[in-house]
Amino acid sequence: MRITALRSLDLRFPLPPGAGSDAVHVNPIYSLATCVLESDTGLRATGFSLTLGEGNDLVCTAIGYYAKYVVGADVDEAMASLGERWRAWANDSQLRWLGPQKGVVHLALAAVIGALVDLWARARQVPLWRALLDLAPEEVVALIDFSTLGDFLSREEAIELLVQRRLSPSQADELIERGYPAYDTSVGWLGYDTRILVANVERARDAGYGAVKLKVGSPRLESDVERVGAVREALGDDFRVMIDANQHWSAAEAIHAGRALAPFDPFWFEEPVHPDDLAAYLAVKEALFPVRVAGGEHIPNQVVFKNFLAAGALDIAQPDAVRLGGLPEYLAVALMAAKSSVPVLPHAGDMGQIHQHLTFFTRIALGLPELPLEMIPHLAEHFAEPCQIVAGRYRAPSVPGASTTIREESVRRYTASRSSQVPPT
Repeated sequence: MRITALRSLDLRFPLPPGAGSDAVHVNPIYSLATCVLESDTGLRATGFSLTLGEGNDLVCTAIGYYAKYVVGADVDEAMASLGERWRAWANDSQLRWLGPQKGVVHLALAAVIGALVDLWARARQVPLWRALLDLAPEEVVALIDFSTLGDFLSREEAIELLVQRRLSPSQADELIERGYPAYDTSVGWLGYDTRILVANVERARDAGYGAVKLKVGSPRLESDVERVGAVREALGDDFRVMIDANQHWSAAEAIHAGRALAPFDPFWFEEPVHPDDLAAYLAVKEALFPVRVAGGEHIPNQVVFKNFLAAGALDIAQPDAVRLGGLPEYLAVALMAAKSSVPVLPHAGDMGQIHQHLTFFTRIALGLPELPLEMIPHLAEHFAEPCQIVAGRYRAPSVPGASTTIREESVRRYTASRSSQVPPT
């Protein structure tokens, strides 16, 4: 099967008042810079990256520049050597200057890789998580570019991790049967007042969730204390409550806020400072111990993750496959985290469509701890195969592909009128 065409779609989905709001992103429009690949068999596949509105058209334009690498490619051959190909694509001698491996061009690459991976799994007629589990350890490792990882993780070490840590067939079957635990972030946006917040978390509890996440970083710290305290009182001491500052604070501010919120026993404190600020993460982690520090939603590539993991700056790693350069970097981060004994819980949100597959895979293939995966349902209606959550658990996807197909009605209705034209190739 060969890829015959690539096109991009600029999709923008307005949210209800208050939804998606945090300390930094106050008026988001959930937007998908979308790549669609077509094949000579008639199969079509979709990948995307998330933005929050303005600039989505820039990523869509950049998607087109990768057509020269994928149009005409044999899908199985591309996947068999994806790590090597990814290295060449991510280091395009002209596009690389705009990164390297970060920003608009990297988001575009993530969308293209996502579509390629979706097409590969669809051709195999299995969901992505199953397609990855069917690979031998050596084949999984061939999906990764190790050129920047060798001083921390070698190919041989990666293969050994995949061989030694895989769950037994009975353990894997049990996980697939019962589903993977989820936590709800959509209940806790910063734009919700305390009354709505408490009602939301109680509804999540009643629906079977065992964990929720709350946004912090209000203009007044007293407001954060009030909100988190009210939720803890409503849910009791045994319920997991996470807090997320979305990079809002300096190290000193994060430490001050973390100490004020620590009495409410947050299960983790997410993105307390700038996402690239390794020194600040280390300072916060040391000062707030034993509160866990989570991060990675905005870490742009495997090199920065390597530095954070090598320094011991993260208690929870949160790679995002649609912000990293797609599957190759996500798998690299998961393997480095496994070596470091750090749990991997991807920033999922509505990108849970693909992250549910990756989480089932890494839980089974690497035996990573079974901590809850984020759920945000705001875009669920727009996907042909939305995530299925029953009693607070993700059900293992059963439809072939990566669950990233967007409904045609949503494409017709929400394609931005100023969508960029794909440049000629």
